[in-house]
Amino acid sequence: MASKGRGSRKNRGNAQTLRNYWTRGEGAAKIRWGTPGDWSRCNRLLSKYMGARAKGYCQLRHMAATGMTTSAHAKAMRGGRRG
Repeated sequence: MASKGRGSRKNRGNAQTLRNYWTRGEGAAKIRWGTPGDWSRCNRLLSKYMGARAKGYCQLRHMAATGMTTSAHAKAMRGGRRG
């Protein structure tokens, strides 16, 4: 008999659907990837669902949405200058 506990596929949802939502869907429209403060908006929106794990998840979604890390994006927004 299959377990319906924490590791059960039935209870896991669709991770790819969520990735698409936050990277290219309605969630992405709320975050406005590629604009100043995008990572902070992502973190604020997802923290209520993921807690501290939102920081890493937002970094991954930022990379997928913009093609660059948050630090490289921030540097590009400053015209290549440091802090």
